[in-house]
Amino acid sequence: MVTVKDYKKRESKKGDEFYVLVLQGSVVPVKSQSTGRTYLTAKTCTVSSTFDEETCKGIIGMQFPGQIVKVETDAYAYTIPETGEVIELSHRWEYQDNTEESAAKLVVEESEVY
Repeated sequence: MVTVKDYKKRESKKGDEFYVLVLQGSVVPVKSQSTGRTYLTAKTCTVSSTFDEETCKGIIGMQFPGQIVKVETDAYAYTIPETGEVIELSHRWEYQDNTEESAAKLVVEESEVY
């Protein structure tokens, strides 16, 4: 499950404004590479929407089936907001719903009925 935690206003390349939803996944334990100690975190990502600002405000806290998964990308520079440190990343976090899984399951279940 993922939870809508926030929303942000963005601008398209054409200059049109739209809103993205900030989604947060489940809490997971992670081991620190520098200290070896375990800490808890939850991955977040943004998803574009067609909602107006009032709708975005209204769905904060809603939960949806799915998960946030790591997707490999070409390397890019990323600035850590808290420290200003620039690091190189080669992944992004993306929302993945279970729509295809659910649809495939329905087809199998319906096939078994006939």
